[in-house]
Amino acid sequence: MAAASGDHTGEETYTSEVTEDASGDCEATEEGKVLAGYEYLDHTADIQLHSYGRTLEESFEMVVQAMFGYMTDLDTVDATDTQRIEAQGHDMLSLLFQLLDEFLFVFSAEPFFIAKEIKILEFDRENFRIVAEGYGETFDLSKHPQGTEVKAITYSNMQVHEELPTNDCFVIIDI
Repeated sequence: MAAASGDHTGEETYTSEVTEDASGDCEATEEGKVLAGYEYLDHTADIQLHSYGRTLEESFEMVVQAMFGYMTDLDTVDATDTQRIEAQGHDMLSLLFQLLDEFLFVFSAEPFFIAKEIKILEFDRENFRIVAEGYGETFDLSKHPQGTEVKAITYSNMQVHEELPTNDCFVIIDI
């Protein structure tokens, strides 16, 4: 189950593998540690995505999910279709940029695909290459609420921190 708090005007946090008690409060599993998730941080005229995970792969998956979550409510998306992408970079930052850009492209052009979940199938750190699949469906305004349009991915203040326990990624997207 994913948890959300806030709206797109302030800080918003989403986590995976959390439990919800009767009051609606969310608690992380595994001895109180949040395992993977993302949040939206305010930035002048744009938005900064911050993702984290137990592995760098998981953090990369979460930052892509964060981008799609800014475009629509992911709870309205069914995982009925799959889109496979390949991304290649010359370093870790360019690889993250290319991964996000490839998924933004499949949303912005036919088939207008919105992914509810991302799974990295291959992560080649030596050659900076990723093969990933997105699980979701074609965006439909009659089913999916329109969030904020993501115009582009930026390198501005992009950061990848492969450090346990959170493996943080920070990306500013142009909205």
